[in-house]
Order: sequence, then structure tokens, then C-alpha cells
Amino acid sequence: MITTDRQQAKEAYTLLNDIRMHPEKYAKKLGISPVNKVKRTTLIWNDDLAKVAEFRAYDMANRNYFEHVTPEGLGPNYYMVKAGYHLNPDWTKKKSANNFESIAANHATAVEGINAFIIGKGSPGFMHRKHVLGMDDWNGSLVDIGIGFVHSPSGSTYKTYLCVIIAKHDW
Repeated sequence: MITTDRQQAKEAYTLLNDIRMHPEKYAKKLGISPVNKVKRTTLIWNDDLAKVAEFRAYDMANRNYFEHVTPEGLGPNYYMVKAGYHLNPDWTKKKSANNFESIAANHATAVEGINAFIIGKGSPGFMHRKHVLGMDDWNGSLVDIGIGFVHSPSGSTYKTYLCVIIAKHDW
């Protein structure tokens, strides 16, 4: 039976905001360099994004895949709009579009998944680090967050699935 762990999601959210506000405190442990590139803004929890992140994590566990795009070709941007989160129409032209999601699997806790994003373990090119820490202009402009974390004790390739969506509305 797949279970959604909202407590883990909230702990990951709290940690991520602490890392963003105090990157020097985590620089050595997580290999954050240069710390001055970390966007020191507090991410704002968004219930719509959290529902999408929970759905995405659950869906991957339930249907045993690990991709940003569902087997039907639908990406996170599609699900965000479907949930009522308003995006720039350019970000939804392709149903497979992903401008906002980072995913991880098989971490004992959501906090460990966040750490893995930042360290770069299993994250090609450190793209997840840039995303979750806002280390470039695009990712630094994102302000809303939702996190989904599920446990899948049997029937899936991985025991846990983590989905982090950090986004912004069309301004």
C-alpha cells in the first residue's frame, strides 16, 4: 500500500528554506559553492503545487515509472494548470513540458532527497541543485513550492518517491 507522508514533505520544506536562507551553514556538508549564488528568499508553500507533487509521487510509485513525463506523455506543467495553478501559456504549449519539477527516489526521508538534490547524487549536471536553491536567474525567480513524498513498500522499483515543484505564476 502506497502512503503519502505529508510530515516528511513539510520537514523537507522547512530544511530547504533554512538552507536557502543560511547556505554557509550547509556549504561544507552539502558542497554548496559558491554560496553567494543561492537565492536567499523564502519559498512559499502552495497547496495546489503540493497536491500536484503528491499526485506525481504517488502516480510514479503506483504505476512503477520514474520520469518527469507520465506514460501518456503528460508533464508537470500540465498537471499544475489542471490543479488551478496559473502558468504562462508558453509554458503549457507542450503537454509534456516540465519547467518546475525535480524528482528523486529511494531516499529514506524527504530530507535525504533534498540533500541528494543539492549534493548532486544522481542528479546530472547539478540541475536539481540550481532548481531547489535558485542558483540561476530562472530558478531564482521561482517562489511557490509544493512537495510530495510517498512510501511504496512493495510493487514499485523504489521504496520512496519525492517530487518537488518550485514555480511561479505568470506575471
